[in-house]
Amino acid sequence: QVQLVESGGGSVQAGGSLSLSCAASGITANTNFMGWFRQAPGKEREAVAAISTGYGITYYADFAKGRFTISQDNPKSTVWLQMNSLKPEDTAMYYCAAGGVFFNTWQRASWYHSWGQGTQVTVSS
Repeated sequence: QVQLVESGGGSVQAGGSLSLSCAASGITANTNFMGWFRQAPGKEREAVAAISTGYGITYYADFAKGRFTISQDNPKSTVWLQMNSLKPEDTAMYYCAAGGVFFNTWQRASWYHSWGQGTQVTVSS
């Protein structure tokens, strides 16, 4: 059984940084991507970043490029999301996800089979 546990959320002022981590266990062979998604109140869940666990290739949403960095230690073990230059619009619940994904579908939440409970990120102006 796959378990994903996020940590590292919190409150920060605009321009600040936060580092989120996702501890994964029970990851099976059908998982080749780990990703981060976020959902703000009243909005749909959106992809933030993902990493292919076997090759370490990273993918970012346009809003995350240049500000956020996804990384992993041992593949399928721990995934981090370093967030710099945070903006109030980054305020959301951030979720870690694991899935069997094609590179061109990494942003589609439906391709991920396992999700963490989420960690709240609040950025004040």
